[in-house]
Amino acid sequence: MGSPSVEPMLLSIPESFESRRLLIRAPRWGDGAAVNEAIKESLEQLRPWMPWAQQIPSVEDSELDIRRARLRFLERADLRLLLISKETGQFIGSSGLHRIDWQTRKFEIGYWVRTSYGRQGYITEAVEAITNYAIHELQANRIEIRCDSRNTRSARVAERLGFTLEGILRNHERDTEGALRDTMVFAKVRGAEF
Repeated sequence: MGSPSVEPMLLSIPESFESRRLLIRAPRWGDGAAVNEAIKESLEQLRPWMPWAQQIPSVEDSELDIRRARLRFLERADLRLLLISKETGQFIGSSGLHRIDWQTRKFEIGYWVRTSYGRQGYITEAVEAITNYAIHELQANRIEIRCDSRNTRSARVAERLGFTLEGILRNHERDTEGALRDTMVFAKVRGAEF
């Protein structure tokens, strides 16, 4: 017997929640300038891992991207989340739930942090809060973190939070320079890790 059909746009999903140091919220019109500033600051650190970070976007490009992300959030097609410092009000990074399958309640968490906030535990804190959000608010059955096998900092986030390395997909995708790369797949699943 199959599971009941899910109409994602009818789901009531909280647009914001908090962790100890962060306000984690859906994108809003007008967020593009702050995101653009963080990308400019962090481009060299993002370039090896993020296909979208190969050149500095214009402020208008960043605003267009935010508006598209807002629409996709409302459609429940992709749930991008902005990370805002509760202390300073500054945009410090982005995360979210991507590659969503509402029928199986499967989500993939992606993330990046602006350089000036790196190595301070913000991404680990955000991913832990987003994992709990997916479990409790979205009834997740499976949550994945995928990263380039050379991105040890990203892999450590998954490991610290108790995600299980399920495997490495060899020659899985092209990296930002066009070479084949291996992808590490970490996951938490209902009944095993939560």
